[in-house]
Amino acid sequence: MDELVRSLPSPTLPGIQLPRLDTHKGWLFKWTNYLKGYQRRWFVLSNGLLSYYRTQAEMGHTCRGTIPLAAAQIEQGDACNFLITNGGRSYHLKATSEGECQNWLSTLQQAKTNANALIHHSDDSGDEESPDPHDARVLSQGTLKTLASKLDDLSTCNELIGKHGAALQRSLSEFEDLRACVDNTDKVKAVNERAALFRITSNAMINACRDFLDVAQSQNRRWQKTLQHEQEQRHYLETTIEQLAKQHNSLETAWREKPTSYAGAQRSREVDESDENDEFFDAMEDAPSFVTVNAETKHRRSGSTQSMKSGGMHSDWTHNENDTSDSNHTQLRRTRRSRIPDKPNYSLNLWSIMKNCIGKDLSKIPMPVNFNEPLSMLQRLTEDVEYSELLDRAARCDSSLEQMCLVAAFSVSSYSTTVHRTSKPFNPLLGETYELDRLQEYGYRSICEQVSHHPPAAAHNVTSQRGWTLWQHITIDSKFRGKYISVMPLGKIHLQFHSSGNRYVWSKVTSTVHNIIVGKLWIDQSGDIDVVNNTTKDTCHLKFSPYSYFSRDVPRKVTGVVEDREGTAHYILSGTWDEKMESAKIVDSSQGSGGSEGKQKTVYQTLQPKLLWKKYPLPDNAENMHYFSALALTLNEPEEGTAPTDSRMRPDQRLMEVGLWDEANIQKQRLEECQRLERKRREGQSMQALEEGQEMEVYQPLWFEKKTDDATGESNYIYRGGYWEAKERQDWSMCPEIF
Repeated sequence: MDELVRSLPSPTLPGIQLPRLDTHKGWLFKWTNYLKGYQRRWFVLSNGLLSYYRTQAEMGHTCRGTIPLAAAQIEQGDACNFLITNGGRSYHLKATSEGECQNWLSTLQQAKTNANALIHHSDDSGDEESPDPHDARVLSQGTLKTLASKLDDLSTCNELIGKHGAALQRSLSEFEDLRACVDNTDKVKAVNERAALFRITSNAMINACRDFLDVAQSQNRRWQKTLQHEQEQRHYLETTIEQLAKQHNSLETAWREKPTSYAGAQRSREVDESDENDEFFDAMEDAPSFVTVNAETKHRRSGSTQSMKSGGMHSDWTHNENDTSDSNHTQLRRTRRSRIPDKPNYSLNLWSIMKNCIGKDLSKIPMPVNFNEPLSMLQRLTEDVEYSELLDRAARCDSSLEQMCLVAAFSVSSYSTTVHRTSKPFNPLLGETYELDRLQEYGYRSICEQVSHHPPAAAHNVTSQRGWTLWQHITIDSKFRGKYISVMPLGKIHLQFHSSGNRYVWSKVTSTVHNIIVGKLWIDQSGDIDVVNNTTKDTCHLKFSPYSYFSRDVPRKVTGVVEDREGTAHYILSGTWDEKMESAKIVDSSQGSGGSEGKQKTVYQTLQPKLLWKKYPLPDNAENMHYFSALALTLNEPEEGTAPTDSRMRPDQRLMEVGLWDEANIQKQRLEECQRLERKRREGQSMQALEEGQEMEVYQPLWFEKKTDDATGESNYIYRGGYWEAKERQDWSMCPEIF
């Protein structure tokens, strides 16, 4: 009888009876750090919480730390050591003996069980706060373990009921057979015992079922509260985002509709240099702040003669030239394509791929074509000359300062195509080239070549029949920072005008793609550009202001000052890198009121601003064609006679353009693997040459060679010539097979 009773589930199992609140106290050694090691601390276990103090006297006023046991993991280490972890908190503890260690472990495990049960029963009170989503997973795992334990209890009770029921049935049958016997006392006693066991087992079964049902119902309420809390939080977040979007839209609309400082000065007809309503344009951090006011307002009685005497600009380099350039832009002698197949709607989680790539070079991360656009980096580099008419106008300027304004506007215009294009261009293969022949339309020819793979570097040369040559050697340094991607072009852009000999040098700013984890991707340009005329020493300091929701400035703002070699300012440039740039001639300057940090602002009096550059509108249906501009749509258009290494020949890029993304991914992996094998082969040859004492063979680009620039002293890849002659002969025997 006693053995059978002991085989029943213990009444102290979770759920069989209400948990008791355990309290346990004692000294333990706690690991602190490598200098102090284990330190003796007074630990108190109460209500499912394990707290510790330096001494017993601290219990009334100073608790050094507390860890909840309900969701904690308790692990036994070697000898007298054990570990308690909960989330990011860990206690490494040591007892004075193995017996004391086992006593603590059993007490802690029991307290953890009771704490979990207490949490379940406390749900009935309805006073529980909203659950913490961070602990939802841990609580769910604990609940599943508890329910599994209850199921084990039910299974045990079910087996015992079946066993005792069968024994009782046999006893009753035997009792029926022996009713005629006189001496049946033992049989009656056996039947009574089996009946009692059956009753006890049945009661245990009923209690276990009731406890299982209570736990399931209490957890159901908890999960409902968690779900309701998540729904409320999501609704609150959606409402907040909607309000922020409306506020952002209204602010942006208000700023776009607000007249500029120039027009405001014209309407007021009276200008005070210290007026608090003057528009401030932030220059470089180290340069003085300045304010612009309309000089025509102050000198309105002097007439147009005075304006010209004050330094009025010639009309042949502003609007009239702009109209001529616009007409030249539309007068194409060759019909080129104006659309590409629509982009397929393939969804893919960027974060799922890039979460393990934080801090790595973006060019070394294998990416599917889903995150690319069907253009290579060489073609994106060629897009810098989309507004080549600015350089055509600059080549006809007699004034180097006016020329500087147009060159600065050209440096800004190269970013106008990036405002909606958050996709990554294809990384060119080593030796890949791209040509763009626009002699008929715009008078220039462009050639690019990938001259290095790690780090990725490209060389670019553009020669124009309209009086200028541009070349650049750009190395891309890109980093993934978790929430955003930073693309930092390293290198200089060089521009030389044939007639005047003026040579300009500048660099690019940092491009940042935001909302990698959540939200809509958007791109921003930030940093400073110094455009320097190495011939006349004129300079232009351009500042690309980073976007800020709390800033009162117009988004994507660009400001700049054109100065001569003596540092005298002549023009103020202002605008946005995605829309337009304007210049205003400075006719006078003075020191205004004190600015921030005690610095005085320079007040510039200017003429009416003149439009330097304005972005072309995007083609129809651009949102379904990767937001390509009219030029970008033609960059991958097949052309006859190009080199076999031209980006137009790249199969993965071509397959992506026509919408076959799965096939494009296969081709992309093949090309990347071939490039890795080729790189290993060259490295093997170099190592062999080194072992044999021979000179190591270094990769040499086909159309560019590395030279030291006499003007800057820097080493750049310069076009060595021969490409267009080879194209005319259709002799591409020197080109490697890279596709």
